[in-house]
Amino acid sequence: MSPAHFIDALQQLEFDHVFNPYTDRCPVHDRADAPERRSENLLSVLEAAAGRPVDALWIGRDYSYRGGRRTGLAFTDDELLDEHALRWGLTLRRPTRGAVVRERSARVVWNVLSRIRATVFLWNVFPLHPHQPENPFSNRSHVAVERRSGQHLLEQLVRLLEPSAIIAIGNDAEKAARMLAGPAEVVKVRHPSYGGQTEFLTGMEAYYGLR
Repeated sequence: MSPAHFIDALQQLEFDHVFNPYTDRCPVHDRADAPERRSENLLSVLEAAAGRPVDALWIGRDYSYRGGRRTGLAFTDDELLDEHALRWGLTLRRPTRGAVVRERSARVVWNVLSRIRATVFLWNVFPLHPHQPENPFSNRSHVAVERRSGQHLLEQLVRLLEPSAIIAIGNDAEKAARMLAGPAEVVKVRHPSYGGQTEFLTGMEAYYGLR
C-alpha cells in the first residue's frame, strides 16, 4: 500500500460518535479546508518516513480532542505541529484557527523525542477521535469494531515503514503490536496520561539510554 492509498483508506473510515480528522470539519475550531490540510500533512510525513529507514514506530491508543483531532498527527497538538514538521524537514499547515491548544500527553512524548535523533513515526491503534455521544469535545476509548479497522491500517503501516522497533505506549497499543507479524521488536511503556508520566519517562529513558 502506497502512502497515498493509505490516506485514501483512512478517509474511508466512518463510525458513530467518531471524528475523522481527514474528512470531518469541526465548525468551531477548524479552517474551511482543515480536512484537506490534515490529509496533506499526514501524507507528507508518511512519504518522508517511507523514504528512509525508520528506527521505531511509537503507537498510542487514539486521538484526543486537544491533539490529533485538531492536527491529524498522533501525539501532536497545535503547539507541536511546527516541531513535528521540522523533524521531517517539512512545512506543515495548521488546520485550526484561533488560540493554540495544548495537549499534555503530547508534550510529554515530545520531551523524549527532542532528546533523541532516532527516526520515529508516531501513530495510534485507532487513528481517529472517538468521543462521547452529543459531546464532540470529549474523549472515550475506542471499541472493538473500531480497533479492528485500526489494526488493519497498523498492519499496512508496519509493512510500509518496516520499523526496527515498535514502542507500544499503553496496554491497548501493546495488544495491537503483539498481534503484528514481522521482525520488529515490541517494547511496552506506560502511557503518560492518568498519572503515568513518570513511568513513561523512566521506560523511555531506559530504552534509549537517556540520563
